[in-house]
Amino acid sequence: EHTHGELPAPPARAPVRRSSVRGQILDALRTALVTGELRPGEVYSAPVLGERFGVSATPVREAMQQLALEGAVDVVPNRGFRVVERGDRELAELAEVRALIEAPVWLRLARTVPAGHWARLRPLAEATVRAASSGCPATYAEADRAFHRAVLALAGNEQLVRIAGDVHRR
Repeated sequence: EHTHGELPAPPARAPVRRSSVRGQILDALRTALVTGELRPGEVYSAPVLGERFGVSATPVREAMQQLALEGAVDVVPNRGFRVVERGDRELAELAEVRALIEAPVWLRLARTVPAGHWARLRPLAEATVRAASSGCPATYAEADRAFHRAVLALAGNEQLVRIAGDVHRR
C-alpha cells in the first residue's frame, strides 16, 4: 500500500533495448581501426565519414570523441581526427600492462574457480581460435576481447573487467 500521494510502482517490464546510431558508428570505426581501413597518421573528417556510413556528422563526431578519450585518435581542430600511430614500443608496453593486470587474476581463478565454470568458456575459446584462423583482425580482436572479458568476469570485479577492456581496446 502506498502513502503520502506516492504512486504505486509500475509493473515490471522487459528492459528497453535501444539501437544507438552513435554506438553503431563507434563499433564500425573500431573495426575500421583494427583492420587498418582507417590508417595511422591520417586525418579523417566527421562529415566525410558520415557520408561513408550514410549518417550525419554528429554521431560520427560523438563516436570519434569517444575514440579520442580512449586514445585511438587525436582531435585536429577544424579538420577532424587523426588516427594515433602506435609504435612497437607502445604496443609492447600495452601488452605488458595487460599481462600485469590479467596474469595474477588468472592464477587466482585457476585455484578457485570450479572446473564447470571453465568448461562454459570453451565455446568462447574455440571462437577465438576460429577468428585467429580467419585472418580478419577485427573478428579476432572481438573474439579475444569476449573471451578475456568472460574469464575476468569470473573474478566478480567489475572495475577489473572495465579497466582490462580499456587496455585491450588501446
